[in-house]
Amino acid sequence: MKNSNRPLIFVTNDDSLHAKGIASLVAVAQEFGDVVVIAPDKPQSGMGHAITISHPLRLFRSDIFEGIESWSCSGTPVDCVKLGVYEVLHRKPDLILSGINHGLNSSTNVLYSGTMSAAVEGAMEHIPSIGFSYGDFDPDADFSSSMHVAKQIIPRILANGLPKGVCLNVNIPQGPLEALKGIEVCRQAYAFWEDRFDKRVDQFGRPYYWLTGTFDSREDATDTDLHFLDQGYATIVPTQFDLTAHQAIVGLKKIFE
Repeated sequence: MKNSNRPLIFVTNDDSLHAKGIASLVAVAQEFGDVVVIAPDKPQSGMGHAITISHPLRLFRSDIFEGIESWSCSGTPVDCVKLGVYEVLHRKPDLILSGINHGLNSSTNVLYSGTMSAAVEGAMEHIPSIGFSYGDFDPDADFSSSMHVAKQIIPRILANGLPKGVCLNVNIPQGPLEALKGIEVCRQAYAFWEDRFDKRVDQFGRPYYWLTGTFDSREDATDTDLHFLDQGYATIVPTQFDLTAHQAIVGLKKIFE
């Protein structure tokens, strides 16, 4: 790890150390600080806030990014953050960046996202943290527009920080940079997956299932991430790990008096 007066930026993701998205984010991050990368050794999409407790974690040095300290981790994105903060960096970084994810993490997808769970873990450690996601699952996607958005956001957060317990969920719509209309700060949309299972049978006659389904918005609003993404804007949703339904406390107290 370098010793300089530049900000220390910790980069991770859930698509693995070898994904094009993290390479794009590293390229942007190194413009603003000294970068250390710790990312999963294999894809960890949909892992949410999972941590590894049933078997040992492994860290291996990697030379995948020339001149940048990089590590491959056998665990989840949250494992990467924990190991980075407490074992590799030996001090809290100035900023944690997660992504750029191949696929959006808008609306309630944030609950399943390994990308965003890494950012949430950073917020739990009181470290300004940002998760970036781009609406293209192609392994060779063009991340130009996402890199442009990251260049607008990273220096502002380094300069101003974030409220305690808050991280940013940034999503960028699929398309070329010239089609991007701007960046909007907004709220998370109310939408859910309509889950279905594709039931199949293996060669031994035993059933198995593939989870599938469609993503369905439950509201017609113009102030949400899904609305702005559909209109061609990148979105910033301030996200917190406090899941308390504060508005329900008064009513529940009356029930249990």
